[in-house]
Amino acid sequence: MTWLAETAMLSHGWRRFLLLLLAGAIAGLSVPPLFVVPALFIAFPVWVWCLDGAEKQRGWRRLFGPAFSIGFAFGWGYFTVAFHWLGAAFFVDGGFMLVLMPFAILALAALIAFFWGLASALAHLLWSHGPSRIVTLATFVTIAEWARGHVLTGFPFDLLGYALTPNDEMMQITSVIGIYGLTLVAALLAMTPALIWPADGRNLSRRLLPFFIAMAVIAGQLGYGHNRLTGTVSTERTDISFRLVQPLVYEHSDFGKVDPVALIDRLLMLSDMRMDPADKGLADITHLVWPESSLPFFLATYPEALARIARLLPETTTLLTGAPRQQYEPIASGAAGPPHNSLLAIDTNGEIIASYDKSHLVPFGEFMPFGEILSRIGIRQFVPGAAGWAHGDARRRLMSLPATPPLLALICYEILFSGDLGDTAGAQFLFNITNDAWFDGSIGPAQHAHHARVRAVEEGMSLIRAANTGLTFATDPLGRITASILPQQMAALDVRPHQRLASTVFAQVRHWPLLIALIAGLLISLVAARGGRRRKQP
Repeated sequence: MTWLAETAMLSHGWRRFLLLLLAGAIAGLSVPPLFVVPALFIAFPVWVWCLDGAEKQRGWRRLFGPAFSIGFAFGWGYFTVAFHWLGAAFFVDGGFMLVLMPFAILALAALIAFFWGLASALAHLLWSHGPSRIVTLATFVTIAEWARGHVLTGFPFDLLGYALTPNDEMMQITSVIGIYGLTLVAALLAMTPALIWPADGRNLSRRLLPFFIAMAVIAGQLGYGHNRLTGTVSTERTDISFRLVQPLVYEHSDFGKVDPVALIDRLLMLSDMRMDPADKGLADITHLVWPESSLPFFLATYPEALARIARLLPETTTLLTGAPRQQYEPIASGAAGPPHNSLLAIDTNGEIIASYDKSHLVPFGEFMPFGEILSRIGIRQFVPGAAGWAHGDARRRLMSLPATPPLLALICYEILFSGDLGDTAGAQFLFNITNDAWFDGSIGPAQHAHHARVRAVEEGMSLIRAANTGLTFATDPLGRITASILPQQMAALDVRPHQRLASTVFAQVRHWPLLIALIAGLLISLVAARGGRRRKQP
């Protein structure tokens, strides 16, 4: 490690860039579901050591000089590994899209690495050569992670804190500090080896003290999680039951290939199948659930679908299904309104009694930034829609249906946004439908599912999740999976949500403690930087 520290501090130019690219890629192995957590402690000190040896610049180059390239290179390596699974979506269309795949992944990783580049540059402006320098870098990295989760609609996949949630016990701390708070903790802990090497004359036991403190923090995290899991009583609700259908619908990628009759046949067969001889089918089910994209066509093109659904549903059962929705009332131009990616509630009469339109759309997946320009070179959105999907109203996520506890409707990656899910105070549980078939064969579906479980822990609410090809499951309010369907299995699953817990600390205070911690980190950095400059003066 001494050799690595000295090499990182003395490197420059393209050699330093490649070293950081490799270190970032190693750190990327810590993301769910890989969880190679020791990779953080090997990789992040390299970032610190490279900043120790970074050249000082004047003028604008102080911000976009060597310190920026250090953070950018590290981030580029990290996000290339963390987001490599997005390339699976290019295999859906094949052809020219496959040619674009490596360039698109590298371009996306570079775009997001820009946040870490800025964090590195800003940290270097307040750099010192004592222990406080890891506080400085960890503070700015956390600010950068917050920014990428919010700027330009946000892309909060693989926040650094997820690396410290590999099991049920370690997840529980997010009920107190949330995933962004855990991101600050993860950054601080991962950088502690930079305080141990290179040797500076201190004996080994003193040099290892920061690492022992880091291990004690992780042990405390495990202990808190164990106590919360064993000391919390979670009970199922008796007033509501769900049948979750995992239908393996692959026609979602091209509406023109859909045979609605055959598709409805499959969905109805799975919905009314008997799990065992004592199974009463839908008679004991209050809500039947079909996931996002399970109806990849407008219901107006096959009106018989509603009639067939009505014949299937008992009087006390409501269908909740993902489907495109379009306003057919004329608008000013005389055309129909824009299409929405929606959740529809259909009753036993075949009537749509409620709906929620997805409000947080995926850039390039469900709408195209700079669409006209990109369409000229053959690049289009992955999810079919007339001219991109329209944004819905996030205030309508809380759905109140007849004889149903209020549920918080979240379509696909809307469940990623920590502290920004909607009216969680009024909801009794989280309800997530998704279609991760675009990423089959990659770590993407498992990663998305893990992020969703952390939301359940943060909010203290159980999660009902129906996925097209997996992972379909239910959790208790502690994020523990209570029942699930295997990926790529065409099946149905009967589950009941759990009673929500009393509000978690995170649900009550949200990100205010994190804000205080970041302000404290900035103050520590300012004081240390000023102290360092004074010591250099003659």
